[in-house]
Amino acid sequence: MDHQRIVRGVTARLPLASTVAEVCQTTVDALARFTPATIAVLLHVNGRLRCVAATGSWQVFATVAPDAGIVGRVHTAGRSAVVPDVTADPDHIPVRPDVIAEVCVPVLDPAGRPVGVLDLQWTDPADLTSWRATAERVAARLGARIVALGGPTEGRGEKLLRHAAAMAAASSERELLSAAIRAARDVSALAAAVLVVGGRGDPRLATPPVAPGELETRIRAELTEAGPQALRRIVERVHRYGAGYTLGESGHPPTVEHEPLVRAGVRTLVAVPVGPAGDGGVLLVADERLRRPDPATVNLMELLAGQAWSCLDRLRTLDRLREQASSDPLTGLRHTGPFGQRIAHATPGRTALLAIDVDGFKRVNDTYGHQAGDRVLIGLARALEGALRQGDELYRIGGDEFVAVIEVSRPDEAVRVAERLAEAARRIGRTISVGVALPRPGESPELTLRRADQALYAVKRQGRDGVRLSAA
Repeated sequence: MDHQRIVRGVTARLPLASTVAEVCQTTVDALARFTPATIAVLLHVNGRLRCVAATGSWQVFATVAPDAGIVGRVHTAGRSAVVPDVTADPDHIPVRPDVIAEVCVPVLDPAGRPVGVLDLQWTDPADLTSWRATAERVAARLGARIVALGGPTEGRGEKLLRHAAAMAAASSERELLSAAIRAARDVSALAAAVLVVGGRGDPRLATPPVAPGELETRIRAELTEAGPQALRRIVERVHRYGAGYTLGESGHPPTVEHEPLVRAGVRTLVAVPVGPAGDGGVLLVADERLRRPDPATVNLMELLAGQAWSCLDRLRTLDRLREQASSDPLTGLRHTGPFGQRIAHATPGRTALLAIDVDGFKRVNDTYGHQAGDRVLIGLARALEGALRQGDELYRIGGDEFVAVIEVSRPDEAVRVAERLAEAARRIGRTISVGVALPRPGESPELTLRRADQALYAVKRQGRDGVRLSAA
């Protein structure tokens, strides 16, 4: 085997390749002319070793963790590995069942830093020492050419896949919207991305916790000043006619929907719908430079918008389910579970529990039926909520049993709030009995509530429709 000829052949072909992917594939193809080995070039891109070119195997791993396998070991250490018996090396990653030996060498940049690996695996005996020397020489030329072409880069489709995974992993709407904006900037290579989200009421500008650029700040300011009608016009236009983009031609007037964006300095714009018409919004990706987006960029933005909406819809559905799980379906008030969490954090001497019972409720159910009873509970819940102060919380913990948790500075303040609740009930033609208790130092929440209940029953015994403070 003339290894000098192998190196010369690869060296002659590398300058003819104009992209990193072409350089890697040229190297693999040139080596494959001289050996039946399974050959792969993996480059380090965004924390993974990505297979850029390969031959000689039915299937290869698209990406490998940078610390996995012999390839990861070589990349991390920056030193070649010769494995005459792969069954004796636990780091070997099997890509075909008949491999017996492996040579893996680092692909280094001119400064000696690993940018990837060149891996060869044989199914028959081979001169591994000679192939190691040859692979190292080829890898050196490959690394220099990769760096000359700008280094290992991530394709736009790969970027979109990475960002889609980040959006799917988002645990809140703000986190998701932030991930979507970063994705739009990165995949489109444009300077700014703004999301207008729909749903209940007017469309609104999303405010994720991601630092806005100068152009984004101006866009948001202009759209805010233009008002909800301007946002609605943009959303309706995009949902009615579909995604749109500028042609990179100057001297042409914008449509009326785009005037706020032009005032912000936008000269390049991609606008794609997010979600369904009526409930959805729009993704605006822009630049103040005069660029010419292509249809492929628009297609990627549409895929991104589809993923963003799918994740947003999932998060909103989960929020609704959590709300339903923690709320009384009849009155909409929170119920026993959230109440237990709230009183577990009650501050002794500062938090009061108001146990509330509807007077004569059983008679309503027995006389007029449960539907009438439900109407009483709904009306009373609204009346009591309206009588509470900002920050006070009302829970339904039983059939006609409510509890209010309020923050007070003195016991008499809690009594006044309870009396206000009793008066609110009278205004809608009902009466309630209220027991008031403040947690004692070291007292469990359950015992505090029991004392409030005891005060409530004392009111019942005295004729109902009243308030009583539990003994301190």
